Amino acid sequence: MAFELPALPYANNALEPYITARTLDFHHGKHHNAYIVNLNNLTKDTPLASAPLERIILDTVGDAAKAGIFNNAAQVWNHTFYWKAMKPKGGGAPTGNVAARIDEAFGGYVAFREQFKTAAVTQFGSGWAWLVLDGGSLKIVKTGNADTPIAHGQTPLITCDVWEHAYYLDYQNRRPDYVDTFLDHLVNWDFAADNLG
Repeated sequence: MAFELPALPYANNALEPYITARTLDFHHGKHHNAYIVNLNNLTKDTPLASAPLERIILDTVGDAAKAGIFNNAAQVWNHTFYWKAMKPKGGGAPTGNVAARIDEAFGGYVAFREQFKTAAVTQFGSGWAWLVLDGGSLKIVKTGNADTPIAHGQTPLITCDVWEHAYYLDYQNRRPDYVDTFLDHLVNWDFAADNLG
C-alpha cells in the first residue's frame, strides 16, 4: 500500500495571517508531497512499502545505504506532526499538565519560550526545534535536516519547522519573527497534552 499525503487538519487559509494559504500550498502540497512520492519510489516492491513510518525510521536511521529512505520517511513523519502542532487561534502559554511540566523543567513558560526560540533560531541551516519527553523529563532539542526525536527514543510534544520553505514566503529571512509567531499565535498545546499522555 502506497503512502499518501495526509490532509491538513485545517483549511489551508486557517492559519492566516500568520502562515498564509500560499505558504501551505507550497509547503504541504509541494514539499511534503515530494517526500511522499520519493518514499513510495524508494520503498516500492520492498518489505518497507507497507511498514509504518516509525518502523521505517527506526530500521534505517544511521544506515548510510538507506539514507534516502530515512530522510524521506522522517520528513513525512516530521511534517505530519508539525501540521498537528499548530492550530488556528493557538499559541500563548499552555495550561494544565503541560504548563505544570514546563514549570518543573524550565522554571516557567517565559524561560521555556526563550530556550525554545533560541533552539529554533540557532539551528544552523535546515532543521527542527522540538519540545520532547526524554526519560520522563521535558527537554528542548533541535535536529538538523530530516533527523527526528523518535529516532533517538524521545517522544515529541510539539515542533517548529525551521527549514526555509516553512516561512520564507511569509517572513523572508526573518526566522526569529516566524518563531515568535509560532509560539504566540499557532502552537497547539492541546496536541502537546495529548502527546504527553
